Order: sequence, then C-alpha cells, then structure tokens
Amino acid sequence: MADTVHWADVIAEEVLKNNGKHLVATGITPSGHIHIGNMREVVTADAAYRALIDKGADADFIYIADNYDPLRKVYPFLPESYAEHVGKPISEVPCPCGKCANYAEHFLKPFLEALRRLGINPRVYRADEMYRTGKYTEAIKTALVKRDEIAKILEEVSGKTVAPDWSPFNPRCNQCGKITTTKVTGFGLEAETVDYVCACGHSGTVPMAGGGKLTWRVDWPARWSVLEVTVEPFGKDHASRGGSYDTGKRIVKEIFGHEPPYPIVYEWIMLGKQGAMSSSTGVVVSISDMLEVVPPEVLRYLIIRTKPEKHIQFDPGQPLLTLVDEYERLRTQFRENDHLLGTFQKRVYELSRATGICQSEIPFKQMVTIYQVARGDFDQILKIVKRSGFSTKDEKCIKELVDNVSKWLELYAPPFAKFKVKEKVPVQAVTLSELQKAFLSAFAALIESRGEISGEEYHMLVYSAKDEGSELNRRIAEKLNIPSPQVDPKELFKAIYISLLGQSSGPKAGWFLSSFEKEFLVERFEEASNYSPEKQS
Repeated sequence: MADTVHWADVIAEEVLKNNGKHLVATGITPSGHIHIGNMREVVTADAAYRALIDKGADADFIYIADNYDPLRKVYPFLPESYAEHVGKPISEVPCPCGKCANYAEHFLKPFLEALRRLGINPRVYRADEMYRTGKYTEAIKTALVKRDEIAKILEEVSGKTVAPDWSPFNPRCNQCGKITTTKVTGFGLEAETVDYVCACGHSGTVPMAGGGKLTWRVDWPARWSVLEVTVEPFGKDHASRGGSYDTGKRIVKEIFGHEPPYPIVYEWIMLGKQGAMSSSTGVVVSISDMLEVVPPEVLRYLIIRTKPEKHIQFDPGQPLLTLVDEYERLRTQFRENDHLLGTFQKRVYELSRATGICQSEIPFKQMVTIYQVARGDFDQILKIVKRSGFSTKDEKCIKELVDNVSKWLELYAPPFAKFKVKEKVPVQAVTLSELQKAFLSAFAALIESRGEISGEEYHMLVYSAKDEGSELNRRIAEKLNIPSPQVDPKELFKAIYISLLGQSSGPKAGWFLSSFEKEFLVERFEEASNYSPEKQS
C-alpha cells in the first residue's frame, strides 16, 4: 500500500474546514436482515467520526433506525399473511418471531448487538419516536407550506413530473394503519394536524406529531436540518445524478435553511459471485451471522482498508482465510516493526481496532487446525493452545475465536480445509514407501529424544532430513542401511499426513504437529512405519 493519508483522515480534514460542532449520521431501514453490505455504511461513519475525534474535533456520532418507513412488500423470508401489513410503518407491523416489540425491532436488535461487537457505539435514534415526540413537527409545517417549492425542486433536479395531488407528508390512516395509501386534503398549522383521505375508504385527521411521516426525499433533508447533521455516508444509489442526495441538498438549503452534510459515497459489497447484497432479493449475509464466523476486527479491516468509492468483493469461503491472514500480518508488523509500516498501513490497523473488541493472539488458520485436532473439545483446545506457546489467560477471547472457527468450518470451509485425525493408523499407510517408513521411525525416535518442540521447529526438523550429515538424515540412513539417502521433503510431509489423516495433504505441518501430544506422535509414527494389512486383521 502506498504511504498516503488514510481516506478517513482526508474526510476529517475536509469536514474541519467548517468550524463548529460536527455530527456524523448514519441510517438504515430495518426492513430485513441488516447485512454486511449495510455494515459498510456504519463502519465508514465510525471511521470518519474517529478521525474527527483524533484531530481534536467537537464531534458526535448517531445512528437513525428508519423504523417508521412502510413495509414495501412481502419479502421472500415472510409468510403470505404479511400481505395485510404492506404499507404500514414497520414499527407497527408484528414481529416475525413473536419475541420482539415489532417487525423493525426483530431486525434492529441483532444489528445493534453486532455494532457493539464491532466496537461501534453511536447514539441511537428511532424514527417513529422522533416523529411522535414532535422533533419533525416544525419541519412538517415548513414542508406543507412550501409544498410547491419542493415539488419544483424535485422536478428540476430529478427530471420527473410531480403529481398534482402529491404531498411531502404521508398521513397514517386511522383505520387501516397504512401510510402509502393516503392523500393529504388539508392541514392546520396552529392545531398541528393534517386531514387525509385513504384508499381504504376512510378519511380523517391526524396530528403532525406521530400521525405520519415525510416522504423520503423530504424526510432526509429535514433530518439533516432537525439534527444538524454535518457528515453522512450513503450508497451510490442515493448519489446518482438527480437522486435523493441531489434533491436533498437543494431542499435542505432552500426549504429548511441548513447546509447539506459532507457526503461520503460508498460502493457495494459484492457477495462472492452472487453480486451486490440486498435484503429484498435474499442475496444477503447478515452482520450477526458473519460475526459468528469472522473476528470483528477483521470485518472492520475489510471496510477500512478500501476507499469507500471502490467496491469490495467478499467471499466467506477460502478467500476469507486470505483476508484474515492479511490482517494478522498487519497486526504483527504493527506490534513488532511499526517503524517499517507506511502511514496508511498504520492508520488502517488503528481504525480496524476498537474499544471492547476481543482480539485473540492465536492465528485464525492455526485455530482451524487446533479445533479439528481437538475435535472441538474446548478443554483439549486450551491444552493445545498452551502447548503452542499462547496464553490461555483470556478464555473468553479464545472461546470467541473457537466459535468463529467452528461456524466457519460448518458453513463456509472448502473441503480441503477440513480433516479428521484417525483413531488408528489409516489403511492408506499401506502406500508408504520404504523411505517414508524409515523417515517416520527415525522422526519418532528423534522427537522422543527432544524436549518441547515448537511448530516452527517441527517444520525445520522435517526439512533437515534432506541435509547430508543432519541427525534426521543420519537416522534415516541407518534404518535403510545406506550411506546417505536422497530425500524429498514433500514425500516426508506426505507420510506425516497419511499416517495421521489417511490423506496425502493437510494443514500447515508445523502448527499441525505442535497441536498433538508428543507421545501420541511418537506412537503413531512408529506404528505407521511398521504398518502392514496383515498385522491389522
């Protein structure tokens, strides 16, 4: 990576050209599973907020749950019975599982918990509460009075014709509860009420406070004005020419008398070969689900390392291991040789970390090996972790990593990443050559004579077999009764995997071998070196 200023710091510098207090805002409609595509918005906002704070700004960070938006349709994950609720605010639609206060909370609760685990702690606003408590009332009055001016802006910027009966406010019908089927027929500024007629046949009057909501293209700039938002990230769909940001920045200035926020436009996260994630199409991996598989700092890193305007390709299979490796290398460099890192790399690491995030020192790939050697037994995992030279003091942190690895193996791991240690010498040992058998026997004797052996030492020991005069080469020569054998280390590693797994390849050998009790390896390699089908029958 080039030694340049991180994008979050560039944003902060631009924002700080305007003096005063700054408010970073982010908002998502909890109409379905809030996925890792949405995560780009909140992590981007968090990075911008942290960059502002780091530069000494007076700044705050909020998240608005747009839970007063209507249910647009019966999504693929809903039963057909939800058809009767289409058009109602999602804060007033029943919870799909029956355990939450409403439909919106069903999706919002796990999302807010995921934010906490990601070390993101904005002040949370719910749109329905903001409307009910009157935060939008003055903005509603202004929008109703200046309806024609807003319509003109919408037509000029978007190029679309506004219907003669269009209103910036959508009343909520007192009869059917919907906000998508009503039309405004009048309003009272002093009484702060709106009159409406609904397609269901009902007509009536609702209070401006909680009796409906501003339509999206007016709601967004009204929010900027009401909350005094100065920075906000949003997806490229809102940033298209004539889109909601283009109309919003004129509406907020000309109608509400407030400056539009500094825009941070972000690209989509693409899920493998399936394309952009979308709750409505079902192409989705929720943040909560992903946090069961990936350590939170790695998910942050996925967003932080890439400029917002560039799309991110995310694949939770084998490419996930590459992503984790990349992050762990950066972490090691930061801790051991931070002077060799560029400014950009240092900043990527700093912004990927967050208060409250549990960070295990054990590499993810190594835990993949440890977990399978221990067959998922946590007590056994702790023993292997300790034997591998890591601290077991923070069991909670280790357990989180173990849970990540377990879920990854279950849901996303490619077949070659999975293995099972055989309880007895596998029948495939019959394929071992005389050289491989001599190696296994010599290797068993050598490691039995040594004290504790690290993963790296195991790896180097195997490679030493090719060096004439090395202890392992000499022991193999004695077994074969020849002067000095020509040894290909690949064949020796193959012998190790065959004797333990019954297959010719496996995980990184050093980590793999250091995960076992030394006594087990000695016994298994000696048995494999003497294997014959007749002895087994």
